[in-house]
Order: sequence, then structure tokens, then C-alpha cells
Amino acid sequence: MSNRPDSAPAAPGRARLRPERPSWSRRGILAAFGAAVPALALSGCGDPADAAEGKGATATDDAGAGTTPKAQVSVATVTVSPADGTKKADFTSPVEVRVANGTLSAVEVAGNDGSVLAGSFNDDRTRWTSARNPYSGTRYTVTAKAAGASEHTATFVTKSPGETFAGYFTPEANSTSGVGMPVSINFTKAVTDRAAVERAITVTSEPAVEVVGHWFGNTRLDFRPARYWAAGTRITLSLRLKDVEGTEGVYGVQSKDVTFHIGRRQVSTVDLAKKTMTVERDGAALARYPVSGGAADHTTWSGIMVISERFKETRMESSTVGLGDEYDIADVPHAQRLTTSGTFIHGNYWAAASVFGSGNTSHGCIGLHDTKGANDSSVPGYRFYESSMLGDVVVVQNSGERTVEASNGLNGWNLSWADWKAGSAV
Repeated sequence: MSNRPDSAPAAPGRARLRPERPSWSRRGILAAFGAAVPALALSGCGDPADAAEGKGATATDDAGAGTTPKAQVSVATVTVSPADGTKKADFTSPVEVRVANGTLSAVEVAGNDGSVLAGSFNDDRTRWTSARNPYSGTRYTVTAKAAGASEHTATFVTKSPGETFAGYFTPEANSTSGVGMPVSINFTKAVTDRAAVERAITVTSEPAVEVVGHWFGNTRLDFRPARYWAAGTRITLSLRLKDVEGTEGVYGVQSKDVTFHIGRRQVSTVDLAKKTMTVERDGAALARYPVSGGAADHTTWSGIMVISERFKETRMESSTVGLGDEYDIADVPHAQRLTTSGTFIHGNYWAAASVFGSGNTSHGCIGLHDTKGANDSSVPGYRFYESSMLGDVVVVQNSGERTVEASNGLNGWNLSWADWKAGSAV
């Protein structure tokens, strides 16, 4: 047993026992003093910069492996106005096709009536607009193609108008008329928007001349050039009245082209001071006939008149022209109308042959000697009728009466060109 103090050195080869220290790890010590613990051990391949900048975590599949984020893809979307399936679409606005997130490559709008609506794209081809409105009462199919999208198809049906109007025209389609024949259109309803209606009607000619419309009231529109048509002219009337609003809530129904022809030039001049009529054709004198005009109390209109109706025989009653019961002749031969009010140039079998060329005895008409039955080819009434056609010009001079109103028959030639043009709405 040793009596050495504790401070004595240990014997060689014997380990000294050290005081026991707390078993804290380095991480625990750092945490205790508020130091951040590096996260490097949490990610074997992560980019420290990514974590520092706050970038989103990668997507993870079922096996836990990281994948690349998927990009959002914008798909082109096509819309049509009127909308697909509309049953009573408006026909007073154009058709529009629009695309979002893309550009339009082609658009077709076809009606079940065989019509196709033309149109145009805007500068960036995101919108297509029809050049005109769709027709009423028509089913349309819209086919649109856009880059990055499948073909888009839509259908709609336009509603029918409540009230309609039409224009009845003279001369008849494919007919041949004299050089004085205007193109005259009478409407079934009064027109308040004359400009809209007139813009929807065009009259062109070959050879080309300026042709202008003139309104007589609110139901009649005539077209003519500055001078008589040239012989052989071809005239085309283009009616585009369908769905044109002539007056509030009343729409046109016609869309058609009509062709007329002008034949030879024949102008007849009646001089009631001399009581003769000279017929000129294509610049040469054709015939000269003795005539009888209106008596002093029933003078004949003067001015330029156009033959608007022709009858081999017709009935004439004084009561229809405001003359009571002065006459009623059932079989007037070779009658050709000059005015709406009742002026004709016609054959006369009931007056003595000596009257013609010597006196004016009629109730306002111009008479030529003729025979009952209208079959005698030797008399002036027959010969003049056979040489005439609708649209021929008859000029009356020295009748003692004022010039006929331009609206009284197809007699617009009595207006100067300036006055005629002033009657246009456009």
C-alpha cells in the first residue's frame, strides 16, 4: 500500500484517466448558438445557385426521379359571328370570323342559294370580314382554317324580313326598243331612303355612256343618258335590291341582271301647224304622213314623247280621261301610247280622209287615216304602226299646248341634262 500523495506522477505504462466531457456533436453546438446548418447533405446533385435564387423545385415522377417542367402551349381558337347554330341571325351586318392565339389562312362563307360571300382579312390576319351582308332567309356554312388549329366549321340561318318591296322595270328583259326608251323602275312600296335604293341599282351600256337616275316621286326611278341611246346599244340593268331597306322595316327582294337592246334609230316629228308627220330613220327620211291633232279646246301636248305601249286594236273611252261620255270606240286601230294621261298616236277610220293634213279635230290624240279592222296595209295608220316599236321617239311641235310633264309617260327627255341629274339621290 502506497502513501504517495495524489499529485505524484503515475507509474510508467499506466494510462491517466481524463475528466468526462459532454457528448455534444459539432452540429448541436452550432445549433445551440443559432448558427445555420448547411443543407449540402440534402442534395447530392443540386445547384446551390438554384436554391439561393428561389427557383421552383423540379417535378418528380412516381419513382422519385426529377423531370423537366412542361411548357404551356397556346391553341388557336376560332369564333364566328353570327354564332354557330343561330336560327334567326341578323342580315343587316357583315359576317366576321376571328382567331385568338393564331392567324387565319382561309375563310369561306357559302349560302345554300349558291352564293358565296367574299371578304378580306385585317393586316395581322386575326379577323376576316365579309364585303357585304349575308342575304336574308339563307343558310350559310362558314369554313375557317387557322395556323395551329384544325379546320373550324359553323352554320347559321338568317331571318326573313317582315315586309318587302320589288321594282317592276321597263323595258322587258331581252327586248329590243327604240333609242328613246329609258330604263324605268316602279316600286311596289314607297321609298324613303332613295339614296340606298338608287345605289343598289346600276345601268350600264355598250358603247359606254354616262347613265344617271332621276326620281319621279317616291315610287318611280328612271335612268337615261344625256342624249338618245345610240342605235345598237346593249344595256344592262343590275338590281341589287335584296335586303336593301327602302323604308323603315321594308326590304327589297331582287338580285338580278337584265339585258336590253336598242334597235335602229327612228324619230318622228309631228308639226301640228302643218298637220304633217315626218318619219326619220337612221338619219334619212322614211315617210311623211298627213295627220290630225287636238282641236283648240283639246290641244295635244307638245314636246318629246316616247312610245310606251302598242295595240293593234284597243277600246278608247272618254270617261277614262275625264271627258265624260263624249266617245266610246271599241276598236281603235294601230294605237300607240305617248302619255300616261291618255295621249296616243293611232289610226282613225271614223273621220273623213280629207280631215288628215287639213284640220286638228281630235280630243288630244294624233290621228292618221286608217280603216276598220286594222288590216289594210295601204293606209298611213297601218304603215306607221308597222314601222314603229316601243321606245321610238315622237316629237310634237306647234300644238298650242305646253310641254308635257317629264313624268307623264316615259318622257324624261323633256328635262335638260342638268335638271335630270338634279333628280338623282346620289
